[in-house]
Amino acid sequence: MFDTLYRGFKSAKTKLTGKTTLDETQIKEALRDVRLSLLEADVEFSVVKTFLKNVQEKAVGELVTTTIKHKGEKKKVSPADHFINICHDELAALMGPVDTSINFKKGSGITTIMMVGLQGAGKTTTTGKIANKLKAEGHKPLLVAADIYRPAAIDQLQVLGRQLNIPVFTIPNVAPPDLCEAALREARFDKHDVVIFDTAGRLTVDEALMGELSDIKDRARPDNIFLVLDAMTGQDAVTTAKSFDQRLDLTGCILTKLDGDARGGAALSVKAVTGKPIKFLGVGEQLDKLEEFRPEGLAGRILGFGDVVGLVKDFEGIVDEKQAEEDAKKILSGDFNFYTFLEQIKTIKKMGSLKDLFERMPFMKDSMGNVDLDDKQLDKVEAIILSMTKKERVTPELMSQASRIRRVAHGSGTTLQDVRAMLQRFHGMRRVMKQVGKQPGLLGQLPGFKQLGMLKQLRGGAMGDMLGGMDGDAFASLGMDGGGGGGMPGAPRRKGPSRAEMQARIAAKKKRRNASKKASKARKKKR
Repeated sequence: MFDTLYRGFKSAKTKLTGKTTLDETQIKEALRDVRLSLLEADVEFSVVKTFLKNVQEKAVGELVTTTIKHKGEKKKVSPADHFINICHDELAALMGPVDTSINFKKGSGITTIMMVGLQGAGKTTTTGKIANKLKAEGHKPLLVAADIYRPAAIDQLQVLGRQLNIPVFTIPNVAPPDLCEAALREARFDKHDVVIFDTAGRLTVDEALMGELSDIKDRARPDNIFLVLDAMTGQDAVTTAKSFDQRLDLTGCILTKLDGDARGGAALSVKAVTGKPIKFLGVGEQLDKLEEFRPEGLAGRILGFGDVVGLVKDFEGIVDEKQAEEDAKKILSGDFNFYTFLEQIKTIKKMGSLKDLFERMPFMKDSMGNVDLDDKQLDKVEAIILSMTKKERVTPELMSQASRIRRVAHGSGTTLQDVRAMLQRFHGMRRVMKQVGKQPGLLGQLPGFKQLGMLKQLRGGAMGDMLGGMDGDAFASLGMDGGGGGGMPGAPRRKGPSRAEMQARIAAKKKRRNASKKASKARKKKR
């Protein structure tokens, strides 16, 4: 996601790295790369010009403070970092301010939401996602199948309704404006407090489409009109948004398929051009993959900072806090068996794809490189654990036997090498968690091992604080050097010390041990 934009900003930062000051010539040269990446990402031209102008004015006109205080200590900030920070603030301002609210009727009135957009933008699926969100918040929604033209549109909404256990209102051979009016009467009768109209779309904006939508608006009087836009359509999304807004006066936009777009130009352009806020982001096909739009989070992901706040929010929405506390105590005490490991894997899978998860972690974009984070690796690990007996899952040491490894490999449809690699990862993670539990530093103080709570510190430069105190074995087990372990399946690894360096370390360690023994013998003789 946003790879095109990220490359441009990274290239600009590289050009400024090592500079002690920022002058106008250097800023213009760096912004040339940013300009190209913005245009390549399909950001609207006037938006690009405004953004570059604002960044240049601030970068050249501001006094660069190269020393800041962090936790009572002085830390250096380079002009390149200062430039990127200005870019971050301007990106957030371009897409902001935050407005993810839904206009609800006061009292006992029925809140109405009208979903509009072109065919293929993901309107019906997004309707289901909105309904799922509202139901989770305690509302009683009713879905209205007002798209009577697209083949199977009504069937699709009814399937989503069954999955969510939310009723879908439809009447055969009734015009959409009449259908929406009838739906409101039905909602009052069945005491629904929210009605969501899934209206028809077209391949292009046309008068017939807009006329029908205007009729629905006049008769149903929706409190919210959300335009669903396919982020992959780039500048076409902006043109579409302007057309719909002029005719319907939109409440806001919802961007879909953002996880499949390497450009992200629509996200930067829509708010700036239409003035209407982006309310939500669709980042997956599942019905729970609807994120509240946060400009700072999206700007952070574009620049490679990740989105810790969004990640923690997702995590807290998935994990039962009490159960997490209990699991954490077991993990940090070293009581980490395959049942616990399996639960961690299931949690990760609920949060989305591995690639998206790692992109939302600070500073992970560069370390990922060209590594293919394959979600099938998690499925493979899950299959291996499920092929074990209950006794083996509770007592991981039993899996050291070759006969058990062969049986599990056969039962899970994997190879001996796959099973051994998974066992290596498991035991490596087990060692790390046990060691983390003993640390007096940041990780050791985590209440109940709120696994992602620690990431909140990373944006502030606390990576060293977090990892300080872990020994080489711990890093190896996380897959952060050349050790044989590996952290999460499919996670990127960094190159470790060479064989010669390792041999030199072993020789030095042996020399120190021998010297210690000689000194001990000498002390005994003196006595």
